[in-house]
Amino acid sequence: MTDHREVRASDHDRDRVAEALRVAVSEGRITLEELNERVDRTYAARTLGELDDVVADLPLPGAPSGTPGAPRASSLSPRTVPLPVATGGDVLQLHTTSGRVEQAGRWSVPPYLSAKAGRWGKVKIDFTLADCPHPEVVLDLEITSWFGDIVVVVPRGWVVRDEEVVRRWMGAVYNRPPVPLAPDGVTVRLTGYVQTGDVWVRYRKATT
Repeated sequence: MTDHREVRASDHDRDRVAEALRVAVSEGRITLEELNERVDRTYAARTLGELDDVVADLPLPGAPSGTPGAPRASSLSPRTVPLPVATGGDVLQLHTTSGRVEQAGRWSVPPYLSAKAGRWGKVKIDFTLADCPHPEVVLDLEITSWFGDIVVVVPRGWVVRDEEVVRRWMGAVYNRPPVPLAPDGVTVRLTGYVQTGDVWVRYRKATT
C-alpha cells in the first residue's frame, strides 16, 4: 500500500495548505516572513509528505490552541480552519461566479466581509459613503480566474493592509495608500488569496 507521504500532491492540496498558513499568520502563529517562505515551499511541494512538513508545527484544524500536529494535506479544506473574524456583527458576503456585484452608497459596514470573484466576475466595495463604527474590518478575498477582479474603494485617511493576502501565479494586489491612517480612519485588513486575478484598491477624497 502506498504511504501517504509519497502520494503526489495536487494543486488543490497546495491551495488548502496555503489557506491554513494564511490563518496561522492572522492568528500570530507565524510571521509574514515565514508565511512567504512557507508558501513558496507549499507550491514547490511534489508530495503530500512535503506539504505535511510545511505545517507540522501548527495545530490541527479544530484542535485547542497549543495542540501540535501536522494537518494532512489530504484532509484540509479551505474552510475547515476558522477564518479571522473580527468581534461580533454580521458577515457581508459579496460573491459572484461570472457577474458583477457592487456594494456602494450609504450602508453600515460589518466587522467582517467576504468577496469572491470567478471567471469574468467583478466585485466592487465602495466605503466612501458608508457608516463604519469599527476601527478595523476584515475583508476576506478569493479570486480564482484570470478575469476576476475585486475593487475596494475607501476614503483618504483609511488604510488598506494587504500583507496577509496570498498571491499565487499571476495574482496581484494594487494598493498604494496616499496618506497615513488618520486618527478617525479605519483599517481594512485584507486576507484570503488571489490565484490569477487582480485586487484594485482606490483612495478617494471624502464626499462633502
